[in-house]
Amino acid sequence: MTVFVQANQLGRARLGIAATRKLGDAVVRNRAKRLVREVFRRNKPAGGLDIVVIPRREMIEADYAHVEAEFLSILGRRGAGRTPGPPRPAPDAARGGANPVGRGRHE
Repeated sequence: MTVFVQANQLGRARLGIAATRKLGDAVVRNRAKRLVREVFRRNKPAGGLDIVVIPRREMIEADYAHVEAEFLSILGRRGAGRTPGPPRPAPDAARGGANPVGRGRHE
């Protein structure tokens, strides 16, 4: 998959998926979009990001774990963290600092 990431001013992450007919018929395109949406839902990036995913044909045969690992790898290279499942303190909070506003679970 190809992923474009850009900061936004909304304070929350948004997802766009561009699955063209080159990818396959409607069934194939819908499967790719469902996979991407589920990965995004389970691994929402922290902060305000606009993420656009362009699925590739190889993604159709891949299992969920592989697609998720690739998505997280791409976001990790971009420096975009993900919102953790249970809230956890920021690194400076472990040293006695205050937990910054805006950290934690966003839904």
